[in-house]
Amino acid sequence: MTQKKPLNKKLYFTLLILSVISIIAVLPYAFTLQADIIKLSPLPISTLAIVSIIQSTILFALAIYLGLKLSSKVGLGLPILEKYLNKEKLPTNLKLTVFKSVLLGILAGALIILLDFVFKYFGVSISLATNQIPPLWQRLLGSLYGGIAEEILLRLFLMSLIVWLFSKIKKYQIDITKNNFVMWFSIILAAIIFGLGHLPITSNITDLTTLIVLRAIILNGIGGIIFGWLYWKKGLESAMIAHLSADIIILAIFPGLMSLIK
Repeated sequence: MTQKKPLNKKLYFTLLILSVISIIAVLPYAFTLQADIIKLSPLPISTLAIVSIIQSTILFALAIYLGLKLSSKVGLGLPILEKYLNKEKLPTNLKLTVFKSVLLGILAGALIILLDFVFKYFGVSISLATNQIPPLWQRLLGSLYGGIAEEILLRLFLMSLIVWLFSKIKKYQIDITKNNFVMWFSIILAAIIFGLGHLPITSNITDLTTLIVLRAIILNGIGGIIFGWLYWKKGLESAMIAHLSADIIILAIFPGLMSLIK
């Protein structure tokens, strides 16, 4: 088991600032998707935005704190960003790591799109009305939320928490990140929760049936497994890069290509 380390305040506030940026960035995208619901709200959209930012900032302030504490106890974390903030020498294979992360993100995005077509073939489809499809700039900004905020919540906090809970079991206490069962169980469980976490937005678009729920778990779970593996093997930075790359493919590029075809 990894020795306890004091909280890296530079790392904490860097992640918190990035989280707030991603929270603000996703609002136009989210408000466009939920336009019909927002119209029914007695509050003006500016108030809704402020409340959302404040609530999310509090959530991430806590999630980052706990995530950094838990990850440091089990040998996970952000090795690249930590070295950079501490002005230490960066890994010599940094460019290769970034390239592989982008490539895996693109692969995840392509695989998710392909499987979505399979679900559509069997009649399971989620379609937005034309006036609900956010413009390109909103889709690009929305991708930041997945790459930053979701990775902090699902990997840094949740996956680290699951691994840490396993570390409390005596037989798993030594070199827990080398235990394939523990790590894969944690990756898959976090991925399933990641998939289920998309259901609230999905429910605003269509009714939640068994197949719709299964679709959410499988499509989002694929990304969750890839991002979780990267967090385990390379660090949270790699998972963030891959997730961002996947979301750019899924949210920004693919809808644009489909609109050209139509």
